[in-house]
Amino acid sequence: MTGSVSARRPRRVLALVLGLIVFAVLVALGSWQVQRMYWKDALIAQIDGRIQSDPLPLAEMEVKYRATGDVDYWPVTVSGTFQHEGERHFLATWQGQSGFYVYTPLRLDDGRYVLVNRGFVPYDRKDAAKRQDGQVAGPVTITGLARDPLDGKPGSLVPDNDLKKNVFYWKDRDAMAATAGLPAGAVVVPFFVDAGKAPNPGGWPAGGVTLVDMPNNHLQYVITWYGLAAALLGVMAVWLLRKPERQ
Repeated sequence: MTGSVSARRPRRVLALVLGLIVFAVLVALGSWQVQRMYWKDALIAQIDGRIQSDPLPLAEMEVKYRATGDVDYWPVTVSGTFQHEGERHFLATWQGQSGFYVYTPLRLDDGRYVLVNRGFVPYDRKDAAKRQDGQVAGPVTITGLARDPLDGKPGSLVPDNDLKKNVFYWKDRDAMAATAGLPAGAVVVPFFVDAGKAPNPGGWPAGGVTLVDMPNNHLQYVITWYGLAAALLGVMAVWLLRKPERQ
């Protein structure tokens, strides 16, 4: 009997060590999710504060961008003339429909350009000839949200942009500007502008398509990881307190 108990002891010690390691991992995962939860709360509050602020002129937004490199979701007002022949099409869905966001160069009074996401058009209205009423001519003033450019392709699963067919799967600002037929040496503002909900003639493009959907599910993960850690601790306590079986 003594030999049997002695043989079980190393196994019990090993099981205890492994259990403590798993417990530590679960607690660490829970603590990490707590940090992520507070980070997400702060980010959501920051974005909400930006969206609720008064629109800034484009010149002031450019100063902010040069200083911080981040103008995402700041309201901005910009004036100029659309160069509709250079519109670029970003594959998207909106309110359950498949189609495109229309990015159109807006020529500013100083000769520079800014790419404006005018909004959504259904798949069968990609051709501008099918929505001529919305091709506004002459000077316009747009109020919308500034959007930062992407640093690069979001991931390997995202298809490459089809420049020949004018179909963009990710928002490559440089490629959009380079293929929009702008004059040689044209200077393009380094961020996008998403137009607001002000309706366009004919209804297309439909503006105000900026998605601000940042769910904070980290509390669920906190409860999950900490709950598993507590359950494991309970199982280990019962196991340690159990009397060894007699042979």
